[in-house]
Amino acid sequence: MLKFDEMYTMLPTEGSDVRAHYRRYGQWLSRQSTEAMQARRTQAEMIFRRVGITFAVYGAKDEDGAGTERLIPFDLIPRIIPDHEWRRMQQGLVQRVTALNRFIHDVYHGQAIIRAGIVPADLIVGNAQYRPEMEGLDVPQGVYAHIAGIDIVRAPGEGGEGIYYVLEDNLRVPSGVSYMLENRKMMMRLFPELFSMHRVAPVAHYPDLLLDTLRASAPTSSADPTVVVLTPGMYNSAYFEHAFLAQQMGVELVEGQDLVVKDNFVYMRTTRGLQRVDVIYRRVDDDFLDPQVFRPTSTLGCAGLMQAYRAGNVAICNAVGTGIADDKSVYPYVPEMIRFYLGEEPILQNVPTWMCRRPDDLKYVLDHLGELVVKEVHGAGGYGMLIGPAATKAEIEDFRAALLANPAGYIAQPTLSLSSCPTYVESGIAPRHIDLRPFVLSGQKVQMVAGGLTRVALKEGSLVVNSSQGGGTKDTWVLGEDGAAPPLQSQSMGGMTQSQGGN
Repeated sequence: MLKFDEMYTMLPTEGSDVRAHYRRYGQWLSRQSTEAMQARRTQAEMIFRRVGITFAVYGAKDEDGAGTERLIPFDLIPRIIPDHEWRRMQQGLVQRVTALNRFIHDVYHGQAIIRAGIVPADLIVGNAQYRPEMEGLDVPQGVYAHIAGIDIVRAPGEGGEGIYYVLEDNLRVPSGVSYMLENRKMMMRLFPELFSMHRVAPVAHYPDLLLDTLRASAPTSSADPTVVVLTPGMYNSAYFEHAFLAQQMGVELVEGQDLVVKDNFVYMRTTRGLQRVDVIYRRVDDDFLDPQVFRPTSTLGCAGLMQAYRAGNVAICNAVGTGIADDKSVYPYVPEMIRFYLGEEPILQNVPTWMCRRPDDLKYVLDHLGELVVKEVHGAGGYGMLIGPAATKAEIEDFRAALLANPAGYIAQPTLSLSSCPTYVESGIAPRHIDLRPFVLSGQKVQMVAGGLTRVALKEGSLVVNSSQGGGTKDTWVLGEDGAAPPLQSQSMGGMTQSQGGN
């Protein structure tokens, strides 16, 4: 199988050259002793533990039967992206997220893309992520996915070059941006000399961009909107991130019990009485937001929230119902969405995908289970997935039975040889597979910081980078061609509420 390494023109074991954008870093790395790197690694772990940068692992128990939390493993060797690659990727991300927002608006306002025969009706209205409560509801600027985490992988192409693919769109409550920010702080603390040698594009202003995006979504009646971060609580796997982002933005971190609805307005309880809330950055899934509308037993949300939302008195970011656009069964249609809504050809490619709801695709997948990656359309975090080449015969047969029982519940993709990046592991420096999650913010304009969260599969040969499955993270550097940080680019969100295609 062809391979692509981010730092080397071929895998290091084959005696290769360092790629141009890594050369200065490669020279520096060659001068570092094993002892010095190990000491920095130990220091990073100690600081992360002290700060409390942890991730709860669902389903895992300690000796006392309690749920376990562990540090997110942090790798010392950065993933470096040259400016010209980032600019093109950024253009593709803006294009994709703009089209996805148009799609969500259309789904709840007329469904032109269904009437045009591009997306099957049953895939939408029969989808568990479709929220009838959102039908006809207008949201500020037509933006539904204010914060999008788009997972990108690179695989070998012809001629030895790597090709970027979008693997997944995360539009509900995408997580991981706090690790992007903390990784950068850690690298600057451990290796300050590297940042005087390289002009790395900054990421520290992400909380400012996020707050601007959230405030821009506020009801028009709010001159000075109050923003809160709604968390399920300290036992959620991403609680560190919820608290971190609230602190960085200078806004309140609240739980459902801290909110109350009166006369179709949302208020939070404070020591000085009730204070009106204009924007809720929710890190709680739809099902738990309002017990009067969704799951009646939920204690994580606020009764009456949807009524205030439909009245236009509070903004929820991301909007209720965004899950319809990041469902894996909808993913194969995103290139057609871009053509339909924007009249453009997609800049970023999808991974080729078989939809098991189609009889011919199902037959192919069943015949090639040992070669493919099969995913549950509602799965997340690396769960509910079969990686055929790494699976046992029993696992393959279990998935075969599941596919036959519910073919519409699965998609399949080829097993991509994800690009690798040198990673500091117990045995020294070795290649490990990686992906990238840039965070795209949509408000009055679409904007992002340069880079994102690079996740790394620490187990040799593994393709699963998810933190919940033992993956780690790296700092991500975007370097300007002339040594300067690349400028931010943005695209106006004007016309987001248009639901007709451009062609």
